Amino acid sequence: MEVLNNYQRKKLDESNDEEFYSEPKFVYHLDANFRQYLSSVYNNEISDSSTILDLMSSWDSYLPKDKKFKKVIGHGLNKKELEKNKIFDSYWIQNFNLNQEIPLDNESVDYCLMVAAWQYLQYPENLTKEILRILSSQGKFIISFSNRAFWHKAPKIWTASTEEERVKYVRKVLISNGFNEPKIIQRFNEPVPNIFNFLNKDPFYCLIATKE
Repeated sequence: MEVLNNYQRKKLDESNDEEFYSEPKFVYHLDANFRQYLSSVYNNEISDSSTILDLMSSWDSYLPKDKKFKKVIGHGLNKKELEKNKIFDSYWIQNFNLNQEIPLDNESVDYCLMVAAWQYLQYPENLTKEILRILSSQGKFIISFSNRAFWHKAPKIWTASTEEERVKYVRKVLISNGFNEPKIIQRFNEPVPNIFNFLNKDPFYCLIATKE
């Protein structure tokens, strides 16, 4: 079920995303506090010996190091970044704003992860249906993001929304396309009341959805 209209899908920079991501970016786009908390969420939510798919990933997946996985599959747009991510057993490159079909079998993945990436999707409804298809019956879709983005590459639905509205938008796409009511985690989204801005932490938003 479509949630967005054509206007909401538009980006300030409509050039091919593959051009923007052609050079590797070996930096962290989220602060250490966000990354540490995300790893703790993964530790609580992900079972050992499971198959993981990390979508729109990079050179680090933030997965807990004490977990043993059956397989970790990566996806992204930059080969050098994906090659550096040593947790991947395999990976592939694909632009989801051009083609949302995921080249994996039905119910072949136990957990699908998406970190700081939903904000770049122009057709999240199609991709959500594909993720529903490839997830196992007890599978989980774990989406996390903060308030950062390459704003010229994010569609209007994201750039024109508040942080609270973005959570509601992701929830609506999930529910409209076959997922159960997601569990929502929000942390660190209240500014530290002092003049030292560097003490503020990246806000943490996470939606965890299961199949119906």
